[in-house]
Amino acid sequence: MNALRKALFFLSLMAMASAGTEERSPLMQALHKEVKSGEIAGGIVVVGNAEGRNQMVCSGWADIGSKRQLLPDDLFWIASMTKPITACAVMKLQEMGKLRLDDPVAKHLPEFGALKDAAGKPVTVTIGQCLSHTSGLSELPRDQEASLTALADLTKRVASLPVLYPPDSKWRYCQSGINTAARVVEVASGLPFVDFLATHFFDPLEMKDTTFYPNESQMARLAQSYKREKGALQPAPLLFLGGKSATDRTRYPRANGGLFSTAEDYEHFAQMMLGGGVWRGKRILTEASVKQMTSLQTRALPTGFTPGNGWGWGWCLVREPQGVSASLSAGSYGHGGAYGTQCWIDPERGRYFLLLVQRADFPNSDGSHTRQQLQDAAFPPIK
Repeated sequence: MNALRKALFFLSLMAMASAGTEERSPLMQALHKEVKSGEIAGGIVVVGNAEGRNQMVCSGWADIGSKRQLLPDDLFWIASMTKPITACAVMKLQEMGKLRLDDPVAKHLPEFGALKDAAGKPVTVTIGQCLSHTSGLSELPRDQEASLTALADLTKRVASLPVLYPPDSKWRYCQSGINTAARVVEVASGLPFVDFLATHFFDPLEMKDTTFYPNESQMARLAQSYKREKGALQPAPLLFLGGKSATDRTRYPRANGGLFSTAEDYEHFAQMMLGGGVWRGKRILTEASVKQMTSLQTRALPTGFTPGNGWGWGWCLVREPQGVSASLSAGSYGHGGAYGTQCWIDPERGRYFLLLVQRADFPNSDGSHTRQQLQDAAFPPIK
């Protein structure tokens, strides 16, 4: 750890203490317990409201082997927590009059004009169905996907595959649907997806470390991912990289789960959502867009990944709080990531919960013991 980062670390500890999050706080105690038990190598938890952070705790290791302590500005692969950001990009274009959520995808991507089901019957899929996981689009086999360098290449192949079920008839978590929505963003805006996110979200929200392609300096702050083997944590690769470096820009920008970020960056995004589209006085999205995106779009369809959920556009919604969501109000929304990261926003109580960990083999990252314990410590379950 260099001298500057050490100084920043101790300053952050002082800030935590001044905010009432010293070692004896229930949240810090719960985080220590998860680290000590070997559930996670280390973790960061942040809670706050639209105005800013109320509490932050950080504990454990960024890298167990080198004894590199986890610091508040360390970088994490946030995986599917990328999806809500993709949804925001689509909503921004709707505000700009470039598209509508009920547009057929084929209006923007001509290759989808030939979309068919397994029986050869023509099928129409909308942008909104792509974002709500009700499109029925097929997934590209992993070995084919790994070699692709652009979203345009991906969507052409997806459009050639049969639709699995009539759109809007069921919910099925769909990576290709989210990536298709991102390609629509490129075509409708005339900008590469990476540039559109930077211009309309990352730059105005000061999300300086949120990227599909970390640079070498950022890679030095990347928290190592782990899985449990024989009762101990062992290093685990980031499988989505397909053996490539995270810095390799020949990878296409995975709108479904390719972003890396930090606690500070992602909480800026959460604060904007909780603020009805406004962050530090800057209007990022309209309040109408935020409400539309986080309203139930899947009706009574059974959805994942924990009981009592529904789905909006790019966001999981808590319809009936229970189990791991018992500490959240009905109408709360959020998203998890494959390696245990979580962000949940409770508009009724005006608060957000952000968890950053890198555990590769949680049986269900949304329903993990770690999320349950830390979320309940931050916000005791509603009685």
